[in-house]
Amino acid sequence: MEDGDGTEEPSLPLALSRFQVSEEFGFLLPDPLTELPAPYGPWMKLAHELPQLIESHRLRSRVHQIPQLSARHLRGREELHLAHLVLSFITMGYVWQEGEEGTVQVLPRNLAVPYWEVSKALGLPPILSHADFVLANWRRKDPNGPLEIENLDTIITLPGGESVRGFILVTLLVEKAAVPGIKAIVWALHAILQQDEETLHRALEELAGAIEAMTKVLKKMHDYVDPAVFYAVIRIFLSGWKDNPAMPEGLIYEGVSEEPLAYSGGSAAQSTVLHAFDELLGIRHSEDSTAFLHRMRDYMPRPHRAFVEEIGRAPSLKQHVLSSRDERLRAAFNRCVSLLADLRSYHITIVTKYISVAAAKAKAGQAEPSTGAGPAVGKPPVALEAKGTGGSHIFTFLKSIRDTTREGMISA
Repeated sequence: MEDGDGTEEPSLPLALSRFQVSEEFGFLLPDPLTELPAPYGPWMKLAHELPQLIESHRLRSRVHQIPQLSARHLRGREELHLAHLVLSFITMGYVWQEGEEGTVQVLPRNLAVPYWEVSKALGLPPILSHADFVLANWRRKDPNGPLEIENLDTIITLPGGESVRGFILVTLLVEKAAVPGIKAIVWALHAILQQDEETLHRALEELAGAIEAMTKVLKKMHDYVDPAVFYAVIRIFLSGWKDNPAMPEGLIYEGVSEEPLAYSGGSAAQSTVLHAFDELLGIRHSEDSTAFLHRMRDYMPRPHRAFVEEIGRAPSLKQHVLSSRDERLRAAFNRCVSLLADLRSYHITIVTKYISVAAAKAKAGQAEPSTGAGPAVGKPPVALEAKGTGGSHIFTFLKSIRDTTREGMISA
């Protein structure tokens, strides 16, 4: 599908730039900053040493020594996103340094107050989310080189060595593979308004190709992430303090709230991509799944959340395809839905390998993290064995949304 010469963009019902969505990078933050201004040096220094400080159990004492800094001197979206990324990683390290049996009840004021300020400015919650972990956490090794895993690195990392890097970067490349599909949403909705069936058909073909490409990239997870390392080392640092038996009361943000606050951990359900595709294709999930997915929208950057809501308010693609009686359109629509269900099936395959099989091996003492993975931190977590880091009952949820996706096909 041609992007055109750019002159038509303002007339489209859904201009990407209005929602901080990039033509080149989709929901990824384009070329994120890697350093904060000099006054925030203490945060950056801590963030760059996180794996070593966590593994040597020194992070908490180091956090207590950092000065109380105000977020007021941060300027612009890029600085705010980097500050949120840095403070999110430090917070997860601080809370989970001693594993799930050694959690804390209070996040100290010198971390909690600026973290709250930055979160408020961005409209993000004060916890590590997909928006930090993946969307704003990447840089090119060679600035002129391609967006490929060999030329990419994270800005901030956690214990887990090459596996944590691989987990972040493969997920990032899944987001990048979605970009033609995100652009296709705009053209599909425009084509419905214009009654332009030819453009609509091309948009649906583009969307199908993007979903296929996302599944293909997701399969690279096996090449870059060791299941034993993911389960025993990485996963706990993505866990939140809502619906988590290891932290049933939540966390007190000192200087912000005297009562504990509860937030969900990082989850693939916080990625805007599948929410946008579901809205376009008119996929309707069960009441429980919908409630969880809508809660996960609170963990997206505000403009991305608004983008999904705008698609939901647009004329219905499914109704248009049904009323058109165009067999070619129906087939293209059904192919998109079928491929989306296949992607969700493959996600279940990944979760089975990296969580349930890994959990069983860890219990049996068979899991041996690969060389160079970095030392495991404490014992493998058990509080979230049957749950996702976002707090959902993981297999029930994933199978439910896969099945309801498939039910979204238009029968002949």
